[in-house]
Amino acid sequence: MKVVALIPARYEATRFPGKLMELLGSKTVILHTYQAATATKLLDEVIVVTDSEIIFKEISANGGKALMSKKQHESGSDRIAEAAADIDAEIIVNIQGDTPFIKRTPIEKLLAQFADPTVEVASMMQVLTNEREIEDPNFVKVVVDQKMNSLFFSRSVIPYPRDKNAPVTYYEHIGVYAFRKKALLDFTTWPVTPLEACEKIECLRYLEHGIPLRMVVVDYMGIEIDTPQDLEKAKHLI
Repeated sequence: MKVVALIPARYEATRFPGKLMELLGSKTVILHTYQAATATKLLDEVIVVTDSEIIFKEISANGGKALMSKKQHESGSDRIAEAAADIDAEIIVNIQGDTPFIKRTPIEKLLAQFADPTVEVASMMQVLTNEREIEDPNFVKVVVDQKMNSLFFSRSVIPYPRDKNAPVTYYEHIGVYAFRKKALLDFTTWPVTPLEACEKIECLRYLEHGIPLRMVVVDYMGIEIDTPQDLEKAKHLI
């Protein structure tokens, strides 16, 4: 299978504008993400898809490949779908621009899910143990069935621990996806769905159209940088 990674990179992020151009060590967040994805050596091509000339120049000046979006987009999936339409690939991997700690093994596990022909979309999750993070709406939680297919994503605590003695594992959704190309292009033809609009979680659009995401549990993937506080944590981690 030909696999191409697309990194949606919007400059004016709602919660933390300009975060992708913030310095993390000696490099910007977006450059860290691009180089980490390339370093996995699992991807036939890695391309940043952006609405920002600043981000475009940052990637291009450092030897990377970037494309400017032609339209305004509501979601990262819509942004990369525009680029994917003209790309010859069976699998499209969506790596969020604010995930600078991406590693090879989780990507390998993600791509392995497509050996199952019924899988149209796959994504990652990691175990959450910190109670503050479990309750934090900036940490998107996911619950799965016994086949590791997603049942629901939420910013609320799911499952809710009504029985405090019942064993439960909480999972945080990691913003890395892989799609069969058709599934990604189909996504862009559907209007925003009610649950997606309510939670502001775009992958709920798939669930509302009857398409589960095959989830894989990955080791600690570092920090997704959604807030200035996340950036400070990432600086310590790096």
